[in-house]
Amino acid sequence: MKRKIKLELKPNLRFPEFLDEPEWEDKSICEAADIIAGQSPKGSNYNDTGDGVPFYQGKTEFGDIYINPPAKWTTQVTKLAGKGDILMSVRAPVGALNISTDTICIGRGLASIRPKQSKWFLYYCLLRNQRLIIGNGGSVFDSISKDQIEKIELLFPPTFDEQQRIADCLTSLDELIAAHGRKLDALKAHKKGLMQRLFPRQGETQPRLRFPEFQDAGDWEAKPLSAALDYEQPGPFIVSSENYGASGTPVLTAGKTFILGYTDETNGLFDRLPVIIFDDFTAASQFVDFPFKVKSSAMKILSAREGYSLKFTFEGMSLIGFDASQHKRYWIAEFQHLKMPFPKETEQQRIADCFSSLDAMIAAQAERVDALKTHKKGLMQQLFPSSEEVEA
Repeated sequence: MKRKIKLELKPNLRFPEFLDEPEWEDKSICEAADIIAGQSPKGSNYNDTGDGVPFYQGKTEFGDIYINPPAKWTTQVTKLAGKGDILMSVRAPVGALNISTDTICIGRGLASIRPKQSKWFLYYCLLRNQRLIIGNGGSVFDSISKDQIEKIELLFPPTFDEQQRIADCLTSLDELIAAHGRKLDALKAHKKGLMQRLFPRQGETQPRLRFPEFQDAGDWEAKPLSAALDYEQPGPFIVSSENYGASGTPVLTAGKTFILGYTDETNGLFDRLPVIIFDDFTAASQFVDFPFKVKSSAMKILSAREGYSLKFTFEGMSLIGFDASQHKRYWIAEFQHLKMPFPKETEQQRIADCFSSLDAMIAAQAERVDALKTHKKGLMQQLFPSSEEVEA
């Protein structure tokens, strides 16, 4: 039989003004909050035109902290969560948390946790103890009921002031993370806008923005990608649902890289070669023999041909994808015939260097965001007492 053992009744890190306060107290969530289980309206009452109350079925629209804008509304109101309520996913994956930004209708995949005191302390306390939030089958991949949520036991400081002090500390850190995240988004948006100005628009032969030394360099020339790149098509590798992402061999698909079940955005492509280009012009570096889903169409870029910049060509290829219909995919048979405009190699390299510098700034900013998130995680571990489930 398992029973929960509280290893410590005080956190490892406590603010000076609370060092002499008593130990933290064990409480169930129902003592600290009201729980509202979601209930789905009839599907006939859903709409995407903004008629009625915003409706959320599960964690699909969860953001980093606050829930994202609604994609559906309902004219039949069942269960409501209020602005500022903590939302918990109660179906796989159980335990994901978000904050509601408005009065919303919640479906069966969500529960609303309405704190009686400090909303933010309870939010961070739940976040710190997500591993204790288990479902009917004892797994985070199952489900959890209202009664089970109410019985979850957490440790609380003896005073509201200490709760608020911890909440203020962590919300300030989250605001800093959000500010750096906005800077990261701004850098990415700047790069995207710059790309669209440094490359000619469809049907044009010169870009709207050109470096001073190339103002009189003349028109760009449209050439097929096969003239710029040496490439080959890898053989297909069928990945069954049973072993997908389960081995140490990377399984790459368009848009994302899946390694050992984890996903990672495919950035920093040009530190290593060769490069894999998918049919939607997303890409990934290759380290070992390359397996990919049989539905994907991909090519292995071996190198750029003489007179061409690989970095420049790749950035231009991504714009071909942008200029075409939003979801158009380019199959291998079409690839060698696709054309993009090229200037002389010196101008290609100047543009490539510009984007490489921007990429370095974006990567550095992403590292700052990741470092702050790591710091927050470590700080939460220190500011909250630890507890474990042990055999007894």
